[in-house]
Amino acid sequence: MSDNRFKIVFDGALLPGVESTTAKLNLAELFKSEVEAIEKLFTGRPVALKRDLSRPDAETYLTALKNAGVDARIEPEQPVAFSLAETHETESSNTDYSRPAASPYAPPRATVGDDLPEYATLKVFTIHGRIGRLRYLAWTLVLTLALLVAGGIISTVSFAVATASPVLGTLIGVVLGLALFVALVWVSVQIGVQRLHDLGWSGWLYFLNLVPLVNSVFPILLLVLPGNAGANQYGAPPPRNSTAVKVLATLWLAFIPVVLAIVVTLGMNGYLDQLEANMDSSYESSSITSDDEADQAATVEEDDAQSADEAAEPVDSPEQ
Repeated sequence: MSDNRFKIVFDGALLPGVESTTAKLNLAELFKSEVEAIEKLFTGRPVALKRDLSRPDAETYLTALKNAGVDARIEPEQPVAFSLAETHETESSNTDYSRPAASPYAPPRATVGDDLPEYATLKVFTIHGRIGRLRYLAWTLVLTLALLVAGGIISTVSFAVATASPVLGTLIGVVLGLALFVALVWVSVQIGVQRLHDLGWSGWLYFLNLVPLVNSVFPILLLVLPGNAGANQYGAPPPRNSTAVKVLATLWLAFIPVVLAIVVTLGMNGYLDQLEANMDSSYESSSITSDDEADQAATVEEDDAQSADEAAEPVDSPEQ
């Protein structure tokens, strides 16, 4: 008597929180197939992705599919009944099952569990994939340095053109500066979304940076919280951090306190200057008030003296 055999069945259902596009991309990478072929699996009809498996092998395949974000299940294979009755050989008996089936609902024929990549491929200019905390810091530092260099070049070109034509120089500076700002925002969003994916969070949460008060805490969470150790619904974990990544992340961590110290120093200097200006203004105001009071007192004294003089003058009496 043979052991029980099992099959992996998928009817298009996804795990909670997994987007359809993400699941299709994960399955395409898992099956080493095109996305167009994977889309044929999402018809709502049950499809047997793998047949004739032992229970341990079926569990391995199911785990791989769960990591890809799809809600597959294990079902027992129906036993085949053999009969001693005469059978007739048909044309279908000569079918070569090693070739892909002609049915549009047939799954791609590829191994599942053994071909899972250990680490994901790094791509900067995309919202797909995952990056860890140190790589997030390193990429942010490189982006900041690129911004400073590009900003310096734009300023130099604008000033050079402005010497000949101020209007044209201003126009070039505004257009190039706006383009640089858009590029900075776009790349920052892509890097931030990949960091969110490493935490197992949706990339839409990046828009929390637009919420007041929350935007002062949310970036800190991206720097502090560790990512998922294994694969999640957004793919395999990122590669191990290289020496360059560790060095750049360390430089960025050392640079942040320096920036904060500069900001605090400038703020304190501005506060002290404002306080000194207010004290000078108060002193001048009090000096003016004292001078006015002194002038007023002198005027009063003069009026009193004049009144006393007038009172002291003799009054001529009329002749009798």
